[in-house]
Amino acid sequence: MSNIRDVAKEAGVSVATVSRALSDPHKVSQARLDKVHAAIERVGYRPNMLARSFRSAKSHTIVVLVPNITNPFSAQIVRAIEERAQQKGYAVLLGNTHGLPEREKAYVQRVETRMADGVIQLHPDNPSSPLAIGEDIPYVKVSDCEASSGPRVRIDNRGAARSVVEYLISLGHRRIGVISGPSTNPHTKDRLAGFYEALAVAGIEHDHALLAEGDYTAWSGLNSAKQFCHMTPLPTAVFCMNDEMAIGAVQTFKAQGLKVPEDISVTGFDDISYARYCDPSLTTVTQPADEMGRLAMDILLRLLDGQELVQQENVLPAEFVIRKSTTVPANNS
Repeated sequence: MSNIRDVAKEAGVSVATVSRALSDPHKVSQARLDKVHAAIERVGYRPNMLARSFRSAKSHTIVVLVPNITNPFSAQIVRAIEERAQQKGYAVLLGNTHGLPEREKAYVQRVETRMADGVIQLHPDNPSSPLAIGEDIPYVKVSDCEASSGPRVRIDNRGAARSVVEYLISLGHRRIGVISGPSTNPHTKDRLAGFYEALAVAGIEHDHALLAEGDYTAWSGLNSAKQFCHMTPLPTAVFCMNDEMAIGAVQTFKAQGLKVPEDISVTGFDDISYARYCDPSLTTVTQPADEMGRLAMDILLRLLDGQELVQQENVLPAEFVIRKSTTVPANNS
């Protein structure tokens, strides 16, 4: 059985450094932390986590609350959180809440009973369904929205949506449909605001018949797109509020004999891995999922260390990516 001295010797650092890397990893430089973790793997050392918890009064576990783990974008963020957590000596407990407050409360209780140290929440604030996290619990919200509070990481959803629609307008599109998420979802509200802002600046009056409500799943995109297929005239472009719905919508349009983008342009949001490989590849908004996850974990670690945050809100840049699912309209009807 290897021990902490074996790790120190293998890594070329002191025993104290190895101890700090295991108990307070945020106090150790990233270079030394990498050396220690590599040495642990080489010598096969397995620290006694239970003893560590008793000594430090910390579980070295965090809870990540996800409304739907099957969502590819959420999965990207969770992966980044977990990678950073492991680097810092923390384990991740994943709570797939399905957006249900009772499930959130059950996972948050693990922090209250000291089975976990803090929470990262992937569900945006919704006034009609408040979060189950008390003010005394260290938490960070990631993929959040404008009308929010507390430590949070997000992009400018309104601005990103506006840039998509501005691009469609620049191509000559005037009759633009939108497949939204649920009307009560804060992401939907922010992105819809950006959609309307772009139309208003261009002097385009929006036809409310061109708004279809989905639920951020591919099936809802497939189903909602049917609303547009029987319209006269057809919309020349459709802005979908995430990539899954956009991919579903493309399948419906193709099934109805429409060519994408020749007959109808389609855009998404998130830039999940499938977006660049579907046919046609999807024009969309790239959210920096990896950076969002890592930053959320780093902020939580600072909170767990008792540090005061310099800023509560962290807005990361999003990138608009033009691919093959958009083109100029066949006509401007």
